[in-house]
Formats: sequence, structure tokens, C-alpha cells
Amino acid sequence: MTPMQKDADGLWSATTAALAPEIYEYRFVVDGTPILDPRNADMRDNLQSPSSNLTIPGTPAEPWELQSIPHGIVEHRFYTSQVVLGLFNNQSDYFVYTPPGYDAKAKRSYPVLYLLHGFSDAADGWSTVGKANFILDSLIASGKAKPMIVVMTLGYGNMAVLKPGRDPVIRAQNMDLFEKALLTEVIPQIEANYRVSKKREDRAIAGLSMGGHESLFIGLTHTDLFAWIGTFSAGLSGDAVAQLPKITAQKADLRLLWMACGVDDALLKPNQAAIAALKAQGLAVTAIETPGHHQWPVWRDNLIHFAPLLFQK
Repeated sequence: MTPMQKDADGLWSATTAALAPEIYEYRFVVDGTPILDPRNADMRDNLQSPSSNLTIPGTPAEPWELQSIPHGIVEHRFYTSQVVLGLFNNQSDYFVYTPPGYDAKAKRSYPVLYLLHGFSDAADGWSTVGKANFILDSLIASGKAKPMIVVMTLGYGNMAVLKPGRDPVIRAQNMDLFEKALLTEVIPQIEANYRVSKKREDRAIAGLSMGGHESLFIGLTHTDLFAWIGTFSAGLSGDAVAQLPKITAQKADLRLLWMACGVDDALLKPNQAAIAALKAQGLAVTAIETPGHHQWPVWRDNLIHFAPLLFQK
């Protein structure tokens, strides 16, 4: 926390050390109450702890910055869910990134990445704070990643999981219902409305924290649907590690199982244990450890390094 000082004109200010290029989250604390910056429209719309964003640009520009390159389009879609519990009027949502040059009327089909947010974020987590669309724009423009469609959907099966207490029964139900919503509602809608390939070799799933847990379990349980799996600081506990799906490398036939975590993250040890357990089953795991805590700079960096690996022959 950085204290602010009021000058003779009544203006409050604070000075920090020089900051490295990154997107920083901040809030003001007034008489003990956290508030957002009322003059800053760039914010993280988190369901539990929203914050304002401050971008320090890099030279040259970082992949997550707005650049003078071809841009894809992000669409926000709503649908009536018959699966997810606790939604207002049963309305769920997802965001879809289509790459530059995408033509819904053309015959070309694109590979698709289902990219999941973490606990307490909403469906817009990866587009507003993760800057996934800018990252994909940059990677595609530089030839580092193949053009792909990215689906960023609401990652809950029961909205009651957001209430205090972390009830284990509700957490398990949340996971089960989200899996059902993804497989029976979201994926069919994407395949009906977008030019995406329906081949497992052209379908990937990845996510951060809670979304990493979901990606790992759903991906390993449905290797008939997903050939590429990525986790960024997966929200795994000891119980989750013990419950990992049992599958042989031959049956999984994965093109990539990529698991990353920050070295200062409290989830590092559970992730290391999961990686060891999966390797003991004979699965080839690409294990990545990076500097950082459980934070967005780590996850943006994960996406920058993960996306170029996808859908390569």
C-alpha cells in the first residue's frame, strides 16, 4: 500500500518507483474503504474485488498492448442456460475472438481454443484484463501463432460457489455443471455459429487458476474432444491431485499437455505434485515454472508462450 499526500491545493498524489512495462491493478482506500478510480474507465470487472488498471507501455510494444497491426474482433454473446444454477433469468454469456481476416461466409474452418478464467472473474476476464485478443493479434501478425478462434466463456456451473465458505459440495457441483454447460451448450453453439473445425486435433482447452483445474480435468476426461491442454497456475489441492483422471498416454493421444505456474505461487507445490502424478501415468507433460505470484502478469505471459504451440503439425 502506497500512502498519498495532499498538497496545498487539496490534490492527493503518490509517487512510486519506476515500474516495468505491465498492466497494474490499483484501488484507492478512503477512510478504510476501497474504491475504484472514478476517472479511469479501464478496470477489472471482478465479481468479488474489482480494480482499476494502469498500463505502463513497453518499447517496443508488449504483445498485450494495442498496436498498429491487423486486429481480430471480440463478440459478446448471451444465451439461456438450462444447466448453470444461480444465473439472473438463466442468462449466461461468452466472448468469442475471431482473428483478422475471419469471414463467416467463407469455407475455411479455424482451430478453436476454449480459454477459461479464474475464480471470481467473469466471462470478460481474459478480454479485459488478460488482453487475450491483443496478444493473439500480435502473435498472429508476427507469424508466431496460427490464426485461431478463442472462446472465453463464463466458467461457473453454480454461481453459489462465489459465496463465502467454499462449501466442498457446491465446489464439486460447480465443476460438474460447468463441464456439462461447456460440452452441451457452449461448444454446440460455437460450432453452429462460427467457422470452427470439429476435429479434436483442432480443439484446445486452457485456463488459469480455477479455469486451469477445469481445463485439466475436462481435457483429460474428454481426450476425444481435446488434443491440446494448458493450465496456468491451476487451482489444484491435494484432493484434486488424488482425483486426477487415470488415462494412458496412448489413449490420451495428446498433442500437448502444458502446465505452468509461478515459483512464488502458493499453488506451485500442488501443481508439481500433479505433474509428477501425470508423468507417472506415462503422460508427457511440458512443465513450466516462471517468476511471479498468482497474478495476471504471469498468466498473460503464459498465454504468450502457450498459444504459439497450438495447432502446429
